[in-house]
Amino acid sequence: MRRLIICLMLAAASMTATTMASAVPAHATAEDRQAPAPVHYRTARIDGLDIFYREAGPAEAPVVLLLHGFPTSSHMFRNLIPLLADRYHVIAPDYPGYGQSAAPDRGTYAYTFAGAADIVDKLMIHLKAKSYAMYVMDYGAPVGYRLALKHPERVSGLIIQNGNSYEEGLKEFWDPIKAYWSDGSDKSREALSSLVTLETTKFQYTNGMEDVSRISPDNWVHDQALLDRPGNKDIQLDMLYDYRTNVPLYVDFQRFFRERKPPTLIVWGKNDYIFPEAGAHPYLKDLPDAELLEEKLDVAAPLINDFLDRNVAKK
Repeated sequence: MRRLIICLMLAAASMTATTMASAVPAHATAEDRQAPAPVHYRTARIDGLDIFYREAGPAEAPVVLLLHGFPTSSHMFRNLIPLLADRYHVIAPDYPGYGQSAAPDRGTYAYTFAGAADIVDKLMIHLKAKSYAMYVMDYGAPVGYRLALKHPERVSGLIIQNGNSYEEGLKEFWDPIKAYWSDGSDKSREALSSLVTLETTKFQYTNGMEDVSRISPDNWVHDQALLDRPGNKDIQLDMLYDYRTNVPLYVDFQRFFRERKPPTLIVWGKNDYIFPEAGAHPYLKDLPDAELLEEKLDVAAPLINDFLDRNVAKK
């Protein structure tokens, strides 16, 4: 559930040409206008699956791992990646069943958050990334936090965009999903089918936005095309059912925050219906030094770069 309401609309398409141009001085010379770092589109064979990932930036630079949400893919980061890749090694994978990664039949492959975290872990090992700052968004939060529980020493920092780790963040939107968790019935499962329709996909981009004209319709058209692939609806419903396994781990995620105290920047949308603002503030109990930013669109990319420069690049 993607809250592009928040300052990371740059994750989808809201980092507009105007916003990006603002980083260039008004009277910049040709020499000042450096071309963005090229993005490479790669595939690695992990556990017999083709796992797609976007990669950019100097190979020897500190790694920033971007973990996407539902119902999108690493595509959501396409505008952010060049803004970080001038001095960071950026890696943005697609989980199995998402984006350009393999989507095996659910009869032969179990779609779970534990499985997604394991795939990302093995990809990072394959890429010889020994430490990384994680940008976690929506589904990316439990994927990334599961990864952090496996390798807490590898996490150099966190950027959290509407990624829940507290029960305060599971409000009324989650009631029909909790009903499915409770009974696992076909009826409760089918009641969630609307969550993979074009109407809901568009809603996730536009609900709560002050200026919808800044959101390209290409976003929901792209995402819906992938959701409409044969069998993908059931993959998404499997993942929604498995989300229940993340909730008992919240206490472990919170212990990781308290004990490791990774440098953390939190960016959250006040109008997020799916992961509401109530899920943001509890982080400050366990991460009292975290920097919390709400509802600031055009300042996001500079703040993220500044945060990484202060907390990750220096290490």
